[in-house]
Amino acid sequence: MEAEEIVGAVEEVLSTEKKNFVEGVDLCINLKNIDLKQPKNRINVDVVLPKQIREPKIGVFASGEVALKSKEAGADVIDPEELKRMDKKKARDLVQKYDYFVADTSLMALIGKSLGTILGPRGKMPQPLPPGVDPAQVLARLAKIARVKSKTTTIWVNIGRRDMDAKDIAENAAAVLKAIESRLERGWQNIASIYMKSTMGPTVKVV
Repeated sequence: MEAEEIVGAVEEVLSTEKKNFVEGVDLCINLKNIDLKQPKNRINVDVVLPKQIREPKIGVFASGEVALKSKEAGADVIDPEELKRMDKKKARDLVQKYDYFVADTSLMALIGKSLGTILGPRGKMPQPLPPGVDPAQVLARLAKIARVKSKTTTIWVNIGRRDMDAKDIAENAAAVLKAIESRLERGWQNIASIYMKSTMGPTVKVV
């Protein structure tokens, strides 16, 4: 499904009564004829959206030059030394504070030992930052990511905000649908229906 086929549904969502805050716009995909008890049928993918939705909070475990470049790119830097004296409460607060984490590759073992039991279950283990890679590139990519998980046969994904252009939201929706379709055993035949809605608005059927 191309973005042009989705714009009409997006425009219908955006035409509904506005609230006194900027609502999100979500895509709802209902799956059919698929057994999610089988691990091979589950979807767990990070989709890089064509249009950025928001500025996520990103924490970077680093020191030295990598830390400086990460700060310049707009991320919060977490001193590795903090990990050595962090109790469980501080660790939970830290994990709650950020949407994503990035870490200098050399620190991954220390992070796994100190925070693995908290980061792992929440799907927030850091993305490794190999030597020589510009942190700004990694952070820019993370800022456009939508995480898609099929915990049930109904998948909800945030694809935009009401203050975005309809075409931009449609592009994001098309990217998410393409990623999901490509990971389904029977492709579109495993999709029962697709809906879209704003946070507080009515549901609009896409297909």
